[in-house]
Amino acid sequence: MGSQTTTRARLLEAAITLMRQSGLSGAGINEIVRESGAPKGSVYHFFPGGKEQIVSEALGLHAGRVVTFMEETLARPRTAPTKLKVLFDAYAERLESNRFQLSCPSGTVCLDIDAEMEALRTCVAATFEQYVGAIARHVAVGSERENKEFAAFVLTAIQGAYIRGRAERSGKPFREAGAWLAALAK
Repeated sequence: MGSQTTTRARLLEAAITLMRQSGLSGAGINEIVRESGAPKGSVYHFFPGGKEQIVSEALGLHAGRVVTFMEETLARPRTAPTKLKVLFDAYAERLESNRFQLSCPSGTVCLDIDAEMEALRTCVAATFEQYVGAIARHVAVGSERENKEFAAFVLTAIQGAYIRGRAERSGKPFREAGAWLAALAK
């Protein structure tokens, strides 16, 4: 049983890594097998729904980690401006520590979704909604609706900072966005 759990976990971790590097197109079954070191047949054993199932489960697993990261990061500071600055600095550090190679897998996958992938689109939208919820719980700027809308704006800035940060090989886009958002949250 432990070996099967380990193989399944390796497949999910490989899918997460590949999606963070190059989106859905870079996380094909062959690539996931190669990255995980698992036998190809184990993909279909653990994920009979194929690529869509492994991608959906991997996105859900990673989303839980991101929500935890956000909650822990945002829980420490006391004011909304400080919370935002600390959050964006933490994201900059994550990008830098991964040598500008890893983005949000939901963001990268979203760019590859076509019209026939409605279930995957809703999965990505659900992960984004989890992130918005985590931010809104910690960053109060007004009414409940305003907090949620502002949190969605913060998430948009995070996704954009990932793109620019990877292109520029710099954490500066995160730090700039964090500073501006902190100024807006005063």
